[in-house]
Amino acid sequence: MKQGKEVENPESRFFTVLLAAAKLPGVRIHREAYLRSALARHCSEEEIRRAVEETPAAAGITVELLDKVANDSIRYETAKVSALSAAAGIPGILALPATVPADVAQYVGHMLRIAQKLAYLYSWPDLFSDEGDDVDDATMGVLTLFFGVMFGTQSANVAVGKVAGMMSKQVAKKLPQKALTKGVIYPLVKKSAAYLGVQMTKQSFAKTVSKAIPLVGAAVSGGLTFATYLPMAKRLKKHLAGLPLADPSRRVTEEDVVDGEVVEEYDSFASADAEPHGADTTAVKLEEPRS
Repeated sequence: MKQGKEVENPESRFFTVLLAAAKLPGVRIHREAYLRSALARHCSEEEIRRAVEETPAAAGITVELLDKVANDSIRYETAKVSALSAAAGIPGILALPATVPADVAQYVGHMLRIAQKLAYLYSWPDLFSDEGDDVDDATMGVLTLFFGVMFGTQSANVAVGKVAGMMSKQVAKKLPQKALTKGVIYPLVKKSAAYLGVQMTKQSFAKTVSKAIPLVGAAVSGGLTFATYLPMAKRLKKHLAGLPLADPSRRVTEEDVVDGEVVEEYDSFASADAEPHGADTTAVKLEEPRS
């Protein structure tokens, strides 16, 4: 594929921004450190140890308590990204070439931060390895689906639920590589990436316009970020909290697991992939900036 075509491809555009954001300093969340810090005021040392070594669900931590902790993390990340977005809006139109890409990257970076925090609270495994800046295909796939949930796409909801179902049926604490990179979930990953690429372009345009007026642009940019980031984070939290993977009462034991990855029930994806983004119409809509 020619480079010009690749740049215009919404799917490629999204993956490019996602990879760039994942390499920014401070974006990757250390699972053990985060769980210890987030659960310290609410759980015993034994519960925290089991949450780290296994999962919060395996440690018997209730979804109600995890929801409280998740809300604290959402408030923290929302305040932080809104403040940074407002600061990036101050320079005005002369600095647009520098500030707009940085603003988009830090916004996506904070989406990655809250996605990781919520995933770890609701019993998903480590998403990033400690070795280098590379992001494997399975991690790219599941993060894309998380973003799809945040933007309100029904096909991403279905896919995340199916991946979580596979995770709950295997002892190995890793993502189902085959399903996310070669199985029938992969087309849904690509579909979500293409949709997100289009939405990202619209969001970038709105931010560009809002920054055209110094100071006023800062307030609009910060408010715009707050109005979009908060509901998206809450949407992902609600979806992950409602999956069996997060439920302590539905913990799977080793006797329930067969060797290898769980890949049954793929046929149900045929109808999901054939559907358009059923919830695309409910995705976060950016308001036109007011002058």
